[in-house]
Amino acid sequence: MKEKKRKEYPLHSGILEKSISWACENHLFLSYHNPNNIPYPKNGFDHILYAGNTAIDWNDLENYPGAKAGIFSYDLKNKFERLKSLNPPLVSCPESSVFLADLVISFKRNKIIVLHEEPDTIMGQINEFSTSYQVPLIKKITSNTTREDYIKNVKSIQNHIREGDIYELNYCIAFNAQFEHLDPLSVFLKLQYLSPMPFSSFFKSKEQYLIGASPERFIKKEGRQLTAQPIKGTIKRGQTREEDLQLQETLRHSEKERAENLMIVDLMRNDLARISDPGSVRVEELFGIYPFKQISQMISTISSTIKDNISFDQIISHTFPMGSMTGAPKIKCMELIDQYENFKRGWFSGALGYIKENGDFDLSVIIRSIIIDTNTKELFFAAGSAITYDADPAYEYDECLLKASSMFKVLNAENIS
Repeated sequence: MKEKKRKEYPLHSGILEKSISWACENHLFLSYHNPNNIPYPKNGFDHILYAGNTAIDWNDLENYPGAKAGIFSYDLKNKFERLKSLNPPLVSCPESSVFLADLVISFKRNKIIVLHEEPDTIMGQINEFSTSYQVPLIKKITSNTTREDYIKNVKSIQNHIREGDIYELNYCIAFNAQFEHLDPLSVFLKLQYLSPMPFSSFFKSKEQYLIGASPERFIKKEGRQLTAQPIKGTIKRGQTREEDLQLQETLRHSEKERAENLMIVDLMRNDLARISDPGSVRVEELFGIYPFKQISQMISTISSTIKDNISFDQIISHTFPMGSMTGAPKIKCMELIDQYENFKRGWFSGALGYIKENGDFDLSVIIRSIIIDTNTKELFFAAGSAITYDADPAYEYDECLLKASSMFKVLNAENIS
């Protein structure tokens, strides 16, 4: 195998879309990430593209030197705990899909950096590549949970809270559709425009795609430093600056949202403590309020120093899935999620990201994302919220629709059935 070379080229108009489209056309696997220059604690993803044709086992990464990228299904939880996923899938996704990157492209302010055995050849092919996009032709989007069923289930979940089974639970509803034709990249680019996020991602695993506009980090490793950043607390943006600031203050001082956030912070502190040096787990920021294009969110930042000789699979097995998408306590919540939700989450609420050559990695939470199968011509997306003992079921349902609104817009489908 030839040694990879790193070479810089000028970043010109259209080269970003050409790079993604060419890499997608010529590789079985692709993982593209864009932070969209959005201010975020510890920064968002690198602006980077990974592409390759070699699938590898996620729990055997140490035997594969080099950069890697991958996706991890929520249902991977069944490998770590005595749990099952009994609900039907809306799109049948692999439990995990990790690949070795043959090609890495970094996008900087005025340059593009290609890491490959033959960078000049790659860059020449990208420059000559022509792109064309189709407008999505979607058959009707269907909600798999009615408003009435949602409210009934929330009330049942609240009974579990009153009986002491759980403290809070992340309950999600899903939307699915069939399509005649759909170009995943054009849908992603439109979502980027409508809802730019610090963890925006476009992922390909053979015939399946994830189009993501996630605002949430799962876990990041830099050297021996681990960072987790759970999000709990959402409010819409205001029409004016004054209204926007007032809404953010409402979120900041909401007892319900703060209680939700604090419970997940405590859960993540406990998860990190299992793999970190004693006394190193600390909360760097509690209840931080961060605005995005359509919503503002409450984000807390927890960090720790990892123990020596802890592998990637050990980190994942002790922290996955992220507490913000389960609730607390985690195992009981996951049991109840399978009872009250009526779909298999699959990639939704799992994790997605990349692993650098030195072993550092960054993974986001898969939310605000569309999962697509171009072979079966099916897609689905989901949204959820944290149910607490004092949650208003109707308000929580409306919050789910608010979180899903960008997906409806990007698919040119305002109506659901």
